[in-house]
Amino acid sequence: MKGKLFFDGASKGNPGPSSYGYVLELEGDEVEGCGFIGISTNNVAEYTALIEGLKKALSMGIKKIEIFSDSQLVVNQLLGKYKVKAEHLVPLHNEALRLLKSFEDVRINFIRRELNKRADALANRALKDGAGGWAVAGVEPEESPGPAGQGAG
Repeated sequence: MKGKLFFDGASKGNPGPSSYGYVLELEGDEVEGCGFIGISTNNVAEYTALIEGLKKALSMGIKKIEIFSDSQLVVNQLLGKYKVKAEHLVPLHNEALRLLKSFEDVRINFIRRELNKRADALANRALKDGAGGWAVAGVEPEESPGPAGQGAG
């Protein structure tokens, strides 16, 4: 079975309240997932989204997966173009690589932010819903920064 995984992380501040979202497209079906992860960085949220999406894909028996993300950092680290310099990302990067080895075929793609709106919306919904006690009164969670803030988005 083949699948397409779109994922995104969100963070209100960096670090700050953080969350993830993913959309897994299957042949004729879709599965969405999202969650609040507490205080963290946006890059941790991005990796968490990827890991949770990969776990879901494996649990559904997907053997071939195409991955789409608007995080240049995560995509290029997975492709080996960037080194993982931040020590706190090393375990997440290693976990993602371990999961990726479970698939027969993997393709990883960088996409523009506007092509990842559904995963972004899920991450931001989870941030808004989960940040309750963390958020500053009267301040709504922001969408993760666009390309100018890459590395945080």
